[in-house]
Amino acid sequence: MQVYVEISHDSTVNELQTVLDVIYAWATEWQLQVSVEKCAILKIGYVSDNNDYYIKNVQLRNVMSCCDLGIIVTNELSPSEHVKNITVKAHQRANAILRCFASHDNKLLVRAFTTYVRPLLEYNSVVWSPYLK
Repeated sequence: MQVYVEISHDSTVNELQTVLDVIYAWATEWQLQVSVEKCAILKIGYVSDNNDYYIKNVQLRNVMSCCDLGIIVTNELSPSEHVKNITVKAHQRANAILRCFASHDNKLLVRAFTTYVRPLLEYNSVVWSPYLK
């Protein structure tokens, strides 16, 4: 679950903490556990907000990037970290295909690449390509 809030003044900070408290209370009421160690604060843009936020009296950590549905989101909304990550994974899978297949039949290698590597490169590509438009 994500909570997005634009911090424009001090009352917004209090509203965000109230929302976090309400979410935790709702989860507790419905006997759902909140993994506080997996929760984090990602401040997007140049934010001068130095406030700390808490869930269950545990301070949430501030991060420079986080992964959401397989997409790495940075505080600058730059896709470079995500593209680097999927490029490394695709390269590793392509090398594994070349090492594991004894046959070097082009049709077989293209099919293996299409099945195992191409989905990595195409998954949510509309998020980062073309990102400046």
